[in-house]
Amino acid sequence: MIDLRSDTVTRPGAAMLTAMMSAETGDDVYGDDPTVNALEAEAARLSGKEAALFLPTGTQANLVALLCHCQRGEEYIVGQQAHNYKYEAGGAAVLGSIQPQPIPAAADGTLPLDLVAQFIKPDDFHFAITRLLSLENTHNGKVLPLSYLAEAWDFTRERGLALHIDGARIFNAAVALNVELEAIARYCDTLTICLSKGLGAPVGSLLCGSAEYIQRARRWRKMTGGAMRQAGILAAAGQYALQHNVARLQEDHDNAAWLAGQLRQIDVDVTRQDTNMVFVRLPEAEIGPLKAWMHERGILLSTGPVTRLVTHLDADRHALETLVAHWKDFLRARR
Repeated sequence: MIDLRSDTVTRPGAAMLTAMMSAETGDDVYGDDPTVNALEAEAARLSGKEAALFLPTGTQANLVALLCHCQRGEEYIVGQQAHNYKYEAGGAAVLGSIQPQPIPAAADGTLPLDLVAQFIKPDDFHFAITRLLSLENTHNGKVLPLSYLAEAWDFTRERGLALHIDGARIFNAAVALNVELEAIARYCDTLTICLSKGLGAPVGSLLCGSAEYIQRARRWRKMTGGAMRQAGILAAAGQYALQHNVARLQEDHDNAAWLAGQLRQIDVDVTRQDTNMVFVRLPEAEIGPLKAWMHERGILLSTGPVTRLVTHLDADRHALETLVAHWKDFLRARR
């Protein structure tokens, strides 16, 4: 199957599986798993933070991040379409009694700081206390500019807020900007890194921050059920991903740009392409038939009025050529 629904569908390759099978393990709850410890140390080094914590999922990493930043009755300002507001089951509100304050993002994926300023609550017991600004990088494939991140950092310093980055695809941003991760991470207090999207690991995310912050995060990870035992088997996949699958993200970006160009040539309405994502507007009458047509030919798409196609390490140029050929046939048959 050719699967372009997301970059979460990647499968460990032979070399990654070998690394997992040969991983040295211990009990991570006791801090005794050397492979987990090495992965966390590497994440801290790459991000320029004091420490890092390995968690099973990106949703839990974001949840723990918010629980560490905000107490009950406090709030975080976040994008209306941000993952840790819209797509994580309301965990911060349900489990932490933390109020989200969503605001619309600008066209480039940033949260306008003048708008953020309007939603910071005054010191009045009627209101939740605003503690945190949460950004997402990349946001629907869009890379937040370094200049904006620097402005956001200064903004939060001036207003006494912490700054968190949901960095599920933060290495896509680093590769697109041609910078090291630290060049982005210097403009936040904490960030998450997802290992199971374009980096190709089967599971796992990392939360990076100060040593004191990560120590608190370990308690929240335990409380939310995320402490693991011989987790080195999983951490080894993350290590392999960081060592071998970061630079190759440029191939995904190039493939997405190529795909967008090819689809435009056959009169598909491509609305935009950013990093490893291509967005296509479909006529209502084609949404269901296109999905069925592609599925019959071994291609998985999540179709809708605006359909997202995501390139990744398991979808090479040949796979995309196959997609374009079948799409062309579909349009010929329909029109």
